[in-house]
Amino acid sequence: MVKLSSSKSAREFFNISKLAIKFSWLTVSFWIAVTVAGILAFSSLKYALFPDITFPVVVVNATAPLTAAVDTETKLTKPIEERLRPLEGLENIRSSTYPGQTAVALSFAVGTNLETSTKEVETALKQVTLPQGATSKIIPLNLNESAAISYAIESPTRNLSDLTKLAKDEIVSAIAKLPGVLRVSLLGDATATPFDPSKLSATTLTQQGSTLVRFNGQDALAFQVIKRGDANTLEVVSLVEKEVQRLRSTLKDVKLTLAATQAKYIRQATQSTIDALMEAVVLSIVVIFPFLWNWRATLISALAIPTSLLATFIVMAIFGFNLETITLLALALVIGSVIDDAIIDVENIMRHIDEGETPRQAAFSATDEIGLTVIATTATAVAVFLPIGLMGGVIGQFFKPFGITVSAAMIASTLVARTLSPALATYWLKPANPNSRRRQQANIWGNFTQFYRNLLNWSLRHRKTVIALAILSFVAGMALSLLIPKGFIPKLDRGEFNITYTAPLPKIPSGDTETQRRGDTESSFPASPRLPVTASFPIPNPLTDSLEVAKKLEDVVRKSPAVETVFTTVGSREGEPNKGNLYVKLKEDRNIKTAEVQDQLRSSLPNLPGVTTSVEDIQFVDTGGQKPLQVSLRGDNLQALNKAAQAIKERIEKLPGFADVTVSSETNSQGTVFQIERLNNQRVAYISANLGKDLSLGKATDQIVAEAKAVLPADVTLDLGGDSARQSEVFASFGSTLVLSALCIVVVLILLFKSWIDPLVIGVSLPLSIVGAMLSLLFTKSDFGMISLIGFVFLLGLANKNAILLVDYINQLRQSGVDRTEAILKAGPVRLRPIMMTTASTLLGMLPIALGLGAGSELRSPMAVAIAGGLITSTILSLIVVPVVYTILDDWFPRKKFKI
Repeated sequence: MVKLSSSKSAREFFNISKLAIKFSWLTVSFWIAVTVAGILAFSSLKYALFPDITFPVVVVNATAPLTAAVDTETKLTKPIEERLRPLEGLENIRSSTYPGQTAVALSFAVGTNLETSTKEVETALKQVTLPQGATSKIIPLNLNESAAISYAIESPTRNLSDLTKLAKDEIVSAIAKLPGVLRVSLLGDATATPFDPSKLSATTLTQQGSTLVRFNGQDALAFQVIKRGDANTLEVVSLVEKEVQRLRSTLKDVKLTLAATQAKYIRQATQSTIDALMEAVVLSIVVIFPFLWNWRATLISALAIPTSLLATFIVMAIFGFNLETITLLALALVIGSVIDDAIIDVENIMRHIDEGETPRQAAFSATDEIGLTVIATTATAVAVFLPIGLMGGVIGQFFKPFGITVSAAMIASTLVARTLSPALATYWLKPANPNSRRRQQANIWGNFTQFYRNLLNWSLRHRKTVIALAILSFVAGMALSLLIPKGFIPKLDRGEFNITYTAPLPKIPSGDTETQRRGDTESSFPASPRLPVTASFPIPNPLTDSLEVAKKLEDVVRKSPAVETVFTTVGSREGEPNKGNLYVKLKEDRNIKTAEVQDQLRSSLPNLPGVTTSVEDIQFVDTGGQKPLQVSLRGDNLQALNKAAQAIKERIEKLPGFADVTVSSETNSQGTVFQIERLNNQRVAYISANLGKDLSLGKATDQIVAEAKAVLPADVTLDLGGDSARQSEVFASFGSTLVLSALCIVVVLILLFKSWIDPLVIGVSLPLSIVGAMLSLLFTKSDFGMISLIGFVFLLGLANKNAILLVDYINQLRQSGVDRTEAILKAGPVRLRPIMMTTASTLLGMLPIALGLGAGSELRSPMAVAIAGGLITSTILSLIVVPVVYTILDDWFPRKKFKI
């Protein structure tokens, strides 16, 4: 025998509405205060594209008078790695070793204090015994200190030297004083130290400021604003734009042209999400009226949305969250849900009024009847989303704002529904006139509920058939998952991207040589082998050679009809003259996607001798410039590693969709090793690639693993990196989080219903939602990745709401003396309207997001699509399957006599 699920004492305990109705003016005053505080909190929130995520990296650059990479690895790299490896919070240690020089990059756990980590590295490095003549430098890197905006500086009346002096004196100095600006880099500086081949060891790799700039095919000067790590990009850009406007008015003969910024896309994506949020609000409200045909009831329900949102803004301000893609998306997705509790309460009050009770009596009895249900639905939803907010690592920092924002919105909506809504209902709701449209609508609705009652009655008499269909649908949903491509984060149609290139360094005649060393630099990894140098022969300037490469690439890029501007930087900010970057901005009115333009350019860029090019997306979060697809080969034998890496590269270059494939190993024709890569104290060779628009990350990963297995020797192993590794981390993190969320749901339901049977019945609705979610992803050709995965978690928090409504009311009817079958046949039709209303409001609330309109829609759409599809099947199947499962478990585990 099973103990009764919901006792009257529990129902009374959770009925806070009694006090709210009794002290209605106090209730209204409280929510007015919350509204005012919410408005103030909202005004303090900042806009951003993604949550603030810090990736603390400390780089140790060291040199020693050694002539071979292998010797340098043994005497310089390994001692440094072995001493630094035990440091607290260190996640990965990666190094690049060249003859006489090494760069060891230490990646600390997300959120680690960079200053503290740097000091610990300094202390540990002092204890390392290095070769005689060795020098070292420690460079802390905050990857959030990124370029916010760049302007090209041109003048028809000044030469480049004069323009450079003016830019330093009047432009750079003014911009550098602005709040949030870390530094301003002047690119193309004509007064920078020229390349001096006789000092190759000090200039080839470390020539800070030795860059050339071109804008739309013309030589130019430019300044680049680097923001502080804790500064808001949009705020910094806004201040820079205002200052540039002032400079334009004072410098009449100087033209300042916007060359590159991510702020425009951030603004567009943010505004698109806000638009979707507002449309969700309107649609969620509009759908209520046809069910209720009462504008007062609709208004009471609708007030739950702004009130809950304003309460949520207070929580967001307390936690220091931004209004960025993730939090705005959380708010947009939750719009249809925050109104659910108010709908359930108001609809139940209206039903009691229609049965003859006064509005005040109806409010008391209806809220008492529905209290446990509303608390249970919210508690289970919060049990799902709070674990997301408590996840650790990169994924945790990324989704903490999502989990906490949704939880806050859910709790706020419940408080509104349990206090404000019934308090207003006692004053605003009135009995319907006999000839009112509401009465006529009730007749139409009665026909629909009768159809559902007949279907429900048939299902109770054919339980095996219903269960078989439910199991079949679940199996079908799981099978569909195999057909959906696996991804990480969807490619965005941003209308901007980079083309990076590396040109060969000049060949220098043999003669008197000195070891090339890497000195003061911000780069994590050196990229150039040791070169001999002589002063006896004229040596070409690698910056000039690199400029010629850039011009040839520009010629092709600017011919594309979709391209608006090209901003070229020749020479890296780390001082590597043979490297460059083309920032390509596409036209707003183009009729082609960014990924398609990228694929076109990949196939049309010239194949220049010794030059490698890469067409790359703008990174969501700067993680050090890794390409989306990266694998590492591990082994001790350098020749075997290099041979295997080259073999895999040759194989995957032939496969469609793989682009810009590179390997990290460097050897000359005699087999001399110039570069040794190490990861976590072991030798590795990296193979990296960008992906074409039609190749998903999951498929690409599977293909490269399959190709690698065919050529890998026994002493070489393969590990995933880049987005492939992050994808695995996401699925692992969410897998454990989903298990934790499911356990939390079970515990909450057992505590509320004081039985394990009812939670089991309610839990049936969860797997029933999978088939719809999978079908929707398949039909919309969405990837199954990090974004859609959040949709599944969100669905977990919503899918059981309908089942709770049904099971709780069935138990209440049985408590009053109604037999089981009749209780089910009555509870189903009575709860049909609130179930349909809440489902419709949630679905329509997600419609603007699911349609995938506006900037950044690729991030929003998969989540809403998965939720909408899962909610449809969950609702349809739950209305039939949950009552059937209830009867089966009731037969297996009979309950004690119900008490009123």
